[in-house]
Amino acid sequence: MNELKWKLLELLHQDAFLDAKQLAVMLDKAEEEISQSIAELENDGIIMGYGAVINTEAVNDDKVSALIEVKITPQRDRGFDAIARMIYSFPEVKSCYLMSGAYDLMLIVEGENIRQVGSFVSDKLSVLDNVLSCATHFILKRYKQDGNVFTAQDEDKRQAVSP
Repeated sequence: MNELKWKLLELLHQDAFLDAKQLAVMLDKAEEEISQSIAELENDGIIMGYGAVINTEAVNDDKVSALIEVKITPQRDRGFDAIARMIYSFPEVKSCYLMSGAYDLMLIVEGENIRQVGSFVSDKLSVLDNVLSCATHFILKRYKQDGNVFTAQDEDKRQAVSP
């Protein structure tokens, strides 16, 4: 992949609302070249979509998110991919990663409430043949995600203490 495409990916990751004309000015390239490069990135499956990052606390969304560590037994001749595919197919699973270290898969799941996430873990995830164990960690507050800071820095209102 050439340098132009790398720069385009970086800029679009920061702000997906930038159009080809704006990107062309920023990169000192022709608008047609930018449009063609973006189309190639989309066609090659490198750019898979565009989306908004939503501060769910600001819209009073009471959904619950959890990080789940999953230990699995890889399948013969298929490794981790087949079981990961089965797991990430559940609609509750928002992200699924193969990890190194103490567990094999890390999932980010979402539910309407704690009970729904718990039900997913006990009724769907932990009963799969290749799943050895799960450790669920509920996300209490997001401070930063994908480079976006979700909390404003509060001014320190403590009174100064001098010796």
